[in-house]
Amino acid sequence: MVAPINEYTLENNTVFSIVGKGLKLNTAADVQEFVETINKMDDLQVIKLSGNTIGVEAGQALGEALKTKTHLKQALLSDIFTGRLLSEIPLALKALCDAFEQVDLLELDLSDNAFGPAGAQPLIEFLSNTKTLQTLRLNNNGLGLGGGAMIAQALQASADNAKAENRSSSLRTIICGRNRLEDGSSKALARAFSSHGTLEVVRMPQNGIRPDGIRTIVEGLRDCKNLRHLDLQDNTFTVKGSKALAAALPSWPNLEILNVSDCLLSKKGGVCVFSALERGENKQLKELLAQYNEIRADAIEILAVAIKTHLNLLEKIELNGNMFEEDHQVVEVLRDALSTWDHEDALDELDEMEDIDSDEESEEDEDEDSEPELVKEAEEAEAKEPTADSKLDKKVEDDLVEKLAETHI
Repeated sequence: MVAPINEYTLENNTVFSIVGKGLKLNTAADVQEFVETINKMDDLQVIKLSGNTIGVEAGQALGEALKTKTHLKQALLSDIFTGRLLSEIPLALKALCDAFEQVDLLELDLSDNAFGPAGAQPLIEFLSNTKTLQTLRLNNNGLGLGGGAMIAQALQASADNAKAENRSSSLRTIICGRNRLEDGSSKALARAFSSHGTLEVVRMPQNGIRPDGIRTIVEGLRDCKNLRHLDLQDNTFTVKGSKALAAALPSWPNLEILNVSDCLLSKKGGVCVFSALERGENKQLKELLAQYNEIRADAIEILAVAIKTHLNLLEKIELNGNMFEEDHQVVEVLRDALSTWDHEDALDELDEMEDIDSDEESEEDEDEDSEPELVKEAEEAEAKEPTADSKLDKKVEDDLVEKLAETHI
């Protein structure tokens, strides 16, 4: 056991951490003690700065110290710009990313930094050129269409570089939820996902993505044959997106977690998705989360067959908030199927089930012509929720999108 250099060093001096100290670090002098510590850490592998606020000069000083840390593998930098001006963040972030270009970083976490599209620009060079990054966490950054497009093009450049150098991409995990990506960045992201082809975890909840965007992203992910975890919660599928997901499911034989809760799959969409599972191409599935999707009893019958015949590993199912009664006989059929594999407790409580009104019950199965109304309802519901960062400057985003269109990575 190596004696710690000081209170900021952990695990045999391989981890530097000031997590959650709430420090306001403005100048080089403010971080001098930290820089001196980092300089002494010959085997620094993990740096944790989350829960502090870092200004330009402090970021530059830290960046200079990190450039020489060739063993650095993880940079955990969530929530490090609270209270900073939008003009400060890109400069501080660029200094840190420049340092990461000098090391073989495996994981970068910049979640919960409301830097918007302006904060995406400093990431471009690093993301384009990295040969080692496995995990990218950009959750709740308010990227918007412009920021999403920049990240996508940087990821595309990274994939192109790997192909040109005849090596496999290192990228395995992308977490990019609560970023207002919508449909505008879907094509670029889908192309990047497809080009990498190595993704195992993709989590993009709460992005306001509509059926066309969902279809595009899911089709791009079909080339990621080792996908294990797909989370698209709280986007809008309808029948169109559900059909795309159903078509893609056979491409992911290693899928373990599928989260499509709050996605408005619809009655017909639920049937499509569960029918795909019934084909037996997803035998590794352990968690199926599909709450609040207007799914009906007929789809649950199909799911029960899928479980009984193929899904012996399924140990967690969330179906609350759908359109069948909690005491409907199909629920017992579902539990019986789960009991085949000793997973009787896998099903969540069905205590908020939706009623089917008389008008809906008299209608025939909906087709794609009814989708605009469903999408409109989803948009109205989303409009009542706060955005990731109400202070983001729309003009800044538009300018960056225009600039990006004129440049090549």
